[in-house]
Amino acid sequence: MGHVEIPDTDLSGPVGLRGAPRPRTAASRNRTAALEQLWRAPTAQRDPVGPVPVRRKPAHGPVLAALTDLLGLAGPAWLLLLRAGDQPRPVAAAAVAGLLWAGLRGARGRYTDRPRNEPGGAAGAVGAVGDWLVLIGLLAVLHTAAGSPVDPATAVVAVAPGLLVAAAVAGLRRWPRAARRAGRVRRVLLVGEASGVDRAAELLTSRTDHDFSLVAAIPVGAARLELEGVQVPGRLASCPADDDVPTVLGGVYAHAADLVLVAPGPQLTGDRLRRLGWGLHDRGVALSVLSELTGVAAERVRPVTAAGLTLLHIAPPLRGGPQAVVKNVLDRTGALFGLLALAPLLLAVALSVRLSSRGPVFHRQVRQGQHNRPFTMWKFRTMVADAEQLKAQLAVVNEVDGPLFKMRSDPRVTPVGRMLRRTSIDELPQLLNVLLGHMSLVGPRPPLPEEASRYDEREHRRLAVKPGLTGLWQVSGRSDLSWQETVSLDLWYVDNWSVAADMGLLARTVRAVTDGRGAY
Repeated sequence: MGHVEIPDTDLSGPVGLRGAPRPRTAASRNRTAALEQLWRAPTAQRDPVGPVPVRRKPAHGPVLAALTDLLGLAGPAWLLLLRAGDQPRPVAAAAVAGLLWAGLRGARGRYTDRPRNEPGGAAGAVGAVGDWLVLIGLLAVLHTAAGSPVDPATAVVAVAPGLLVAAAVAGLRRWPRAARRAGRVRRVLLVGEASGVDRAAELLTSRTDHDFSLVAAIPVGAARLELEGVQVPGRLASCPADDDVPTVLGGVYAHAADLVLVAPGPQLTGDRLRRLGWGLHDRGVALSVLSELTGVAAERVRPVTAAGLTLLHIAPPLRGGPQAVVKNVLDRTGALFGLLALAPLLLAVALSVRLSSRGPVFHRQVRQGQHNRPFTMWKFRTMVADAEQLKAQLAVVNEVDGPLFKMRSDPRVTPVGRMLRRTSIDELPQLLNVLLGHMSLVGPRPPLPEEASRYDEREHRRLAVKPGLTGLWQVSGRSDLSWQETVSLDLWYVDNWSVAADMGLLARTVRAVTDGRGAY
């Protein structure tokens, strides 16, 4: 927040700050005196928390980053296609790839300073990998549609240097931003009824993937806050009062807050919230209103106005259309290339499983897919041959709540199987399920029939999309997550998936698999 001038005059009456008399309602005040002091600032003084805002110069960083990406991909691609000798029109092919690359990066917000806090978001070098995978998919679609004579394998090698350039540029751009991050943190003052303040405060303090720091809270009414450690510089009356604005501004100044976050409710809505906004904005304090919406990506929300009302239009989840077609094409193309490229590894793993313990190489299991349709899922066998018969004896030591069965030290797992689970290599045969259309590369994990039979209405929504090889659960802790945390992540994906988010999750999966946490 910029510098705020504070009048030297004092308020003649209570302002609702700690130690002051309780705020009185408008009905008990003299209306003339109330109007005279309504917009005065409280007597609480503070030092300025920042310089006076100045006009910013046009930012050239995004333009330079876009040009670097374009030339960093198109230049090496042209040289490699030219060296290949038999590739026609190398200039045109490199130019198309470069323009697609820069346009894709721009569309996904890689040239802005805005943070990506959605569960499926990605940034920096990891985001560049996701963007590059999307580019490969787009080039494959264009190659098929236009009948390009360029060899696909040569094209993939030609655009690979562009990924390295983009990752390097993203790292250089994020370095100074990380150094400035501490100065960009918003100091938040929460205002609202106790229940709404407790909910918002718990979420703000329990997560670190945002730029908001909770400094204090001003409850509405006499109810106590349940969350410990939150400063309460004052309270608002249950009914609209003339000291609403001075009380909130006093909390802002006392705690050097630069954002007031309001949790609306029956006691704080309509005209009262509007007048509070007037007073805050007149003093240069930013105001945000907390929405009850949860699990909805920002891209799906669009504000509209009608009859003087402010409405939030929520776009429906993707279930069909062009993105669904592209996802299906990328799934099957990726599965085919994966099976061909990983064939030597698959053969080596199959041989090690066969020689290490008695039983078949593959474990086939009936799982529930999209719309609760059963299918046979393939994976490398990681347990002893009679694992299913032993499961009933281990049910009493299940370490996961809900219908899922998990054990950190499952005695049924073989030594080779433990290594395969740690690296998730045992899941690779499911590329065949993706190729056959039973699964997707990204999606919720497919449940067992007995697990799905115990689903409630909320959990059953996980089956609205195809199950996947990887998903938000894979990059967020895997088996270390509780059942309810897993369901929450899956439901977010079901409602907010997109091809771009899928590519970001695939890129983040590489890091999660390498790390190995939560895999057992």
